[in-house]
Amino acid sequence: MTPSFSLALTGSGGAGVMTAGQLLLDAAALAGRYGLMARSFGPQIRGGEAAALLRLARRPVECPDDDYDLLVALDWGNIERFADELPLAAGAVIIADPGQGGVPEVIATQAGRIHEIAISQLARDIPGGRPNMVALGIAAALADVPGGAVETRVRQALARHGDESVAAAIACLAAGRAAALEVTGHGDPPSAAPSEDTVDAGAPGPHLDRWVLNGNEATGFGALAAGVRFCAAYPITPATEILEWLAGRLPRVGGRLVQAEDELASINMCIGASFGGVPALTATAGPGLSLMIESLGLAVAAEVPLVVANVMRGGPSTGIPTKSEQTDLNIAVYGLHGEAPHVVVAPTGVGDCAPTAAWAVSLAETLQTPVILLSDQALGQTRTIVDPPGGELARAGRRRYVARHDDSTETYRRYAMTADGISPMSCPGLPGGQYTADGLTHTEHGIPSTRAEDHVGQLDKRRRKLEEYDYGPLWGDLHGAGDIAVITWGSATQPVREACQRAEACGLAVRLVALRLLSPVPASELEAALGGVRACLVVEHNHSGQLYRHLRAWTELPHPTLAWHRPGPLPLRPGEILGALQGLHAQLEAAA
Repeated sequence: MTPSFSLALTGSGGAGVMTAGQLLLDAAALAGRYGLMARSFGPQIRGGEAAALLRLARRPVECPDDDYDLLVALDWGNIERFADELPLAAGAVIIADPGQGGVPEVIATQAGRIHEIAISQLARDIPGGRPNMVALGIAAALADVPGGAVETRVRQALARHGDESVAAAIACLAAGRAAALEVTGHGDPPSAAPSEDTVDAGAPGPHLDRWVLNGNEATGFGALAAGVRFCAAYPITPATEILEWLAGRLPRVGGRLVQAEDELASINMCIGASFGGVPALTATAGPGLSLMIESLGLAVAAEVPLVVANVMRGGPSTGIPTKSEQTDLNIAVYGLHGEAPHVVVAPTGVGDCAPTAAWAVSLAETLQTPVILLSDQALGQTRTIVDPPGGELARAGRRRYVARHDDSTETYRRYAMTADGISPMSCPGLPGGQYTADGLTHTEHGIPSTRAEDHVGQLDKRRRKLEEYDYGPLWGDLHGAGDIAVITWGSATQPVREACQRAEACGLAVRLVALRLLSPVPASELEAALGGVRACLVVEHNHSGQLYRHLRAWTELPHPTLAWHRPGPLPLRPGEILGALQGLHAQLEAAA
């Protein structure tokens, strides 16, 4: 596999490490690289700890590596709060500012080469200089990101602040680069860094064909492309960027975004907009989803299309708002009271957020049901260099299910018992197409009823339309043909994918099944994908193995099928999953 280079920029909140990290990632994209930047910070409104965690490579990467090759610390404020998120590679370079005190024991005890650079003093020596720009120069030099690309991106970002600010930043970059190359061996970067100092050979132009975005922005884009024209939501970490992205773009296409007073109001506004004919979406996190559950039941009973983008975080209750965990699968699938079948989907990576969001809108409109899209903090807030989606968005479809309605004298039956379970939906205001939509059990005409025939009939119809619908190939991603399979979902997909690639490089063939459709479970497709498998591993990022238990309830899995899971806040890493695969393989060989 092509090597990658991982680095961390750390400092107190407000020190500018996120800005420096973002500029470095942008510069890497200009230079033809791929990469990602995750953010580590506490739940404080201001201050606290902060770390920009980057991984750069010449191939697409969408998950952190096992450890970091470089640590640049502007200061050591609150480093103990996230030191366990910063495993350092053997021989890693640690850049410390002597003006900020000695290297803390929690860092110094890790293997690494410690070099002192007076980052703050270098910044003070430059009129208008800032330490984070010096740190950016250091990091770019040691990560071997071309200086021209970094300078170009800094000029673009700071142009609105005037020529003096730009000149000071460029001088800080030069000072940081020179200091880094001097103290680390006259230009020799860490061994894991790419060796070329130009753009990739054969790569297209200035690399404007690549996108730099996070999963929340991609989710907003996919929903907009699929036809969403109304969003009501209440800001909540880590989903707020979806609202921020849509707020400036919905009006451009004739849409509207409303910041509601709370989550209950937001989902009810979306139900009203959708009932009126406007495809709608709301975005939230676990605590907000809990508040929306009753209204989601209303949307199921009234068969109102709706998308809820739930960006998961550590729980329960307030939990860890700024850290990732795949912890809301159970409530998303089973949390509605009564028999309330609906659809649950999950993107398999940052680059997949846009196509999956578009698919979620298409499913909601076609099946006349709520669709819950399960993203999480790792997907939503990790900024990644990705190739833009090609035909995926077009394949998702953009057309709302349009009802058939004629001028006959028969009273319109909004909830008619059709063969496929999808009833005719009239356009709002269509003469003869008026109907009542509420949460009561009803007849085919929408009239409230307590008759067993009506209750059972509508329950059967709503279940049938989801279970008999052809979801096509988007139900999951399949790779490899080994006799050991890994089933996973959501943000766990990318570290699992890399673990499978490493396993294959070691001679161990592995089959990957990454589920995009979580409910209803695509049982027949999954069983076919697992044909001939000797053993299976279900990998997920939560405490109780929610996907493993969910699949066991709905489908036959190979024997043995083992659950491998752990909670956040630490991210899943490819090396630990590779170890689990190798352990399973050893068990099978010993039993043979």
